[in-house]
Amino acid sequence: MKLIVGLGNPGKEYNNTRHNIGFMCIDKLEQAFNIPSNSSKFNGIYSEFNYNGEKIILLKPQKYMNLSGEVVRDFINFFKIDIADVLIICDDLDTQVGTYRLRYKGSSGGHNGLKNIELHLSTNEYKRIKIGISNNKNIDTKDYVLGKFTKEEKELINPILDNIHNIIEDYLTYPFDNVMNKYN
Repeated sequence: MKLIVGLGNPGKEYNNTRHNIGFMCIDKLEQAFNIPSNSSKFNGIYSEFNYNGEKIILLKPQKYMNLSGEVVRDFINFFKIDIADVLIICDDLDTQVGTYRLRYKGSSGGHNGLKNIELHLSTNEYKRIKIGISNNKNIDTKDYVLGKFTKEEKELINPILDNIHNIIEDYLTYPFDNVMNKYN
């Protein structure tokens, strides 16, 4: 069983904000795999499907970003998922908009959602896809990450959203090293 978590903030006011790129990816995956997101548990909205005989859970935590680790932990504990089978999708201020990086592990890089996940999982050794949103030093970081994508940024982000299902299909099919080599 694998758990794929898209990070974001709940509420319509956060739709299409930079910090909600993880939610946007989960939405695209649900469309690509033709599965509805209509289940809720432990402050999370999730969907389930089978891929090559393996159960896959797509999760959007419904606590604010800085508390998302509690939701991830509860899903891992309830479904008895190995941390090696968890993939987190989130925004990354230190990566140029329109690019992304796959990682096995690493620091939170100041990302409050990742900090909280590390706190509740007691490790930073979980797989992640970090999608670049750049960083505008002229705008307060909180205002920037909670801001909507500009038209130009959307043009750079849309190809990632359109391709996320291919990345995930490869993740579900091949060793993570191979997937990292292909997409990084």
